[in-house]
Amino acid sequence: MITFAICFVVLVSAYFLYGRFLEHIVGIDPKADMPSKMHYDGVDFMPLPRWRIFLIQLLNIAGTGPIFGAVMGACYGPVAFLWITIGGIFMGAMHDFISGVISVRNGGQSLPEIIGKYLGGGMHKFTLVVIPILMILVGAVFIVTPSQILSDKTDTPYLMWVAIIIVYYFVATILPVDKIIGKIYPVFGASLIFMAVALFGVLLFGDYSVPELTSVENMHFNAEKLPIVPTLFISIACGAISGFHATQSPLMARCMTNEKQARPVFFGAMISESLIALVWAAIAMAFFGGVEGLNTFMQENGGNAGVAVSTISDTTLGVVGGVLALLGVVVAPITSGDTAFRSARLIIADMLHYDQKPITKRLVVSLPLFAIGIGIAFIDFDVIWRYFAWSNQALSVITLWMITAWLMRRGSKVSFLALLPAILMTYVCSSFVFVSNQFVGLGATAEAYIYGAAMTAVISGLLMTKIRKDVKQGATI
Repeated sequence: MITFAICFVVLVSAYFLYGRFLEHIVGIDPKADMPSKMHYDGVDFMPLPRWRIFLIQLLNIAGTGPIFGAVMGACYGPVAFLWITIGGIFMGAMHDFISGVISVRNGGQSLPEIIGKYLGGGMHKFTLVVIPILMILVGAVFIVTPSQILSDKTDTPYLMWVAIIIVYYFVATILPVDKIIGKIYPVFGASLIFMAVALFGVLLFGDYSVPELTSVENMHFNAEKLPIVPTLFISIACGAISGFHATQSPLMARCMTNEKQARPVFFGAMISESLIALVWAAIAMAFFGGVEGLNTFMQENGGNAGVAVSTISDTTLGVVGGVLALLGVVVAPITSGDTAFRSARLIIADMLHYDQKPITKRLVVSLPLFAIGIGIAFIDFDVIWRYFAWSNQALSVITLWMITAWLMRRGSKVSFLALLPAILMTYVCSSFVFVSNQFVGLGATAEAYIYGAAMTAVISGLLMTKIRKDVKQGATI
């Protein structure tokens, strides 16, 4: 419990300490003009209260990552606490906060647009293709997981839940942000927060023992094929760092009324998500009597984290608490899925300079996206998730390099705060290509890690050359 408690306190403290430090670095301006007023359209650009924006951002970014991902990451042992804490503060929260501020200062532009501005036209074209595909993958993944859970817990068939969720996604994607998302998210947020608080209480007052971090040993039942580096960094994404988050920040950048809201909305939501992931990782290890017990359970259930989540919720919180906790687990992916499709709509619209105020134009963009998403939803879920997880972290790499470029253009003396995470995550994604059977499949061998390092050196060298050239030529922010 000591390791868990230290990590928890450090995460909370980071919001007040590191968060304020980053506010100083980016130069938060309370008097700056905001996109919600400059580009008000009553659909996507509109001012909302800070508490509402925070809950929407939290639910947008949460998905199943800090829950399912944390449970899967807990199979590695207490080392997961380190990644959630260090990654959540110095990578994830920094990544979400600064990318959100950059979007605000560029009129609420979508991620591909600001990536293109700071990393060049080639990267712009690449992300215009890749990011909408990733958004559709997210939407498809988050059609499947809640439908599976709901069908297991009710008499309603799986396909019926799929249809219901798709209809909800479609309506939420095309209606103004304050009509559905802005109204029901506070209710959904309450269930998500209740789930985390209730399980935190179980850890504190229940008869459970949370394992302590005594080494960085890989305790995973399939440790040979799933090494800590890079696999743990891919498994726990949303609780530490996730490229998906940067695609959601522009949605809330269009609703903020003051730059001072950036820390609670972007940094605060990420820290909150890390706390949720920390709680789930701890309860997963404690509930099954330790890491070995968790691994045994996961093996017996085909590695299905959803079964572990349901078992923990039902047993520790009783019938009512279990239902509410399960609602949080179901709601989290649904609220990420709908905004993933919404984000894809806005990215396409920004690319085409296609006004989204008329509902007919929103339909023109949305219908093809949903047709593709529905088709993907019927592909084997394991295949979708494996490639989504890596693609998600690859997107975080691009975003971190974009942040590095932005800081260097500002003449910041602490651009290394983004540069070091950018290089590290470049290595994580590069080495995964050579280690994982999804790609080259060399396994956790010296050869694979050397190839990963070489790829990292090439990518980092090319990007730093580009960034330094732009700075030397006087490129502005």
